[in-house]
Amino acid sequence: MIDRYSRPQMNGLWTEEAKLKSWLIVELAVCKVQNSHGQIPDADWQEIKSKAKFDLERIKEIEAQVKHDVIAFLTSVKEHVGPSARYIHVGMTSSDILDTGLALQLKQAGAILEHDLNELDEAIVGLARKHKHTLQIGRTHGVHAEPITFGWKMAVWLAEVRRHKQRLQEAINSVAVGKISGVVGTYANIDPTIEEQVCALLHLNIETASTQIVQRDRHAHFISTLALIASSLDKFATEIRHLQKSEVLEVEEPFTPGQKGSSAMPHKRNPVGCENICGLARLLRSYSLAAMENVVLWHERDISNSSVERVIIPDATTLLDYMLGRFTGIVKDLFVYPENMQLNLGRYGGVVFSQSLLLKLIEKGLSREDAYKLVQDKALAAWNRPEGNFKRNLLADPEITKIVTEAEIEECFQAQSYVKHIDHVYKRLSID
Repeated sequence: MIDRYSRPQMNGLWTEEAKLKSWLIVELAVCKVQNSHGQIPDADWQEIKSKAKFDLERIKEIEAQVKHDVIAFLTSVKEHVGPSARYIHVGMTSSDILDTGLALQLKQAGAILEHDLNELDEAIVGLARKHKHTLQIGRTHGVHAEPITFGWKMAVWLAEVRRHKQRLQEAINSVAVGKISGVVGTYANIDPTIEEQVCALLHLNIETASTQIVQRDRHAHFISTLALIASSLDKFATEIRHLQKSEVLEVEEPFTPGQKGSSAMPHKRNPVGCENICGLARLLRSYSLAAMENVVLWHERDISNSSVERVIIPDATTLLDYMLGRFTGIVKDLFVYPENMQLNLGRYGGVVFSQSLLLKLIEKGLSREDAYKLVQDKALAAWNRPEGNFKRNLLADPEITKIVTEAEIEECFQAQSYVKHIDHVYKRLSID
């Protein structure tokens, strides 16, 4: 199961080497634009372009001495480039490459998560199509309410996932922002047009007004969006867990050949995948709070956000990538038991059709209060009794049968009438 849901693409995005590569991409983009402005001679730009690279182990050695990661990185690059390296990082500050490089990584991470959401969308659509007319009891407060279909439940999930797709796109646009504006964002030693052209070259937006850093409300927006997506997965997984209870058993998460549910009880088939999703959602939500705390920095910046982001950004993106992959697998292979749905729908002789009887009696001239009392008495007489039967109670009561016929009572027990508008909802979601 672990191998099935491992996510090497996202994991590889957050390695130390990947981070340093993003820094180098930014530095080279700045040099390229500065060369086009005549600020770096052609010969030196060619030297930089052809020789610029870094050595990870060497950077660790340098950083151990200088205690500054960007200086260590630039020193390593300089050792490869030679004298022309004097043109690298001119007019810039560390955060110009830190934040712009991070934006590149976040944009890539966002693209992976968008792909994940699309896969989940497709998996839910599959269930929605297959079970469009699979009748199921709807529950409010955990108690039987009125009929729905399992496809209808999936349509609700689908609409939520599609809202998340839009939110994620907005969050990516907000956080995919670069800045090449110097130590306090005033462009004191670099022209704003350099920033504009570098960001265009890197396909990033520009921080409208920066300090030494890109403002952290952007990152809080991004992480909070991931936490919101995780919360929906938590909601979906919790629903499956409830429906998998032994006394309900309307759906069940996949249970593969050879899988074992308990070291002590051979009969067990537990919703461990969904429980995993629910647990990880708690962790991811905590990262959104940390991201919001990072919005508050001193003056034009302090470094209190940095240590937090080194944990929460790789973790949040990697966790959600894993959760989406894991849950999509559950949805694709979900066991659905229509016969149990039908059994639960008919408990106690169809008490869930009580509103239809209520409305029918009102239609026949009874006051709402009198009709409600009549129907409730017959429903409660059937409720939680092994042999309880709401329909039988209705048919046996002359006070009711003198108002409504047996055929009219039977008509009130037609579950399909409750879901007659399902096509309307499916059309909104473009489910054919």
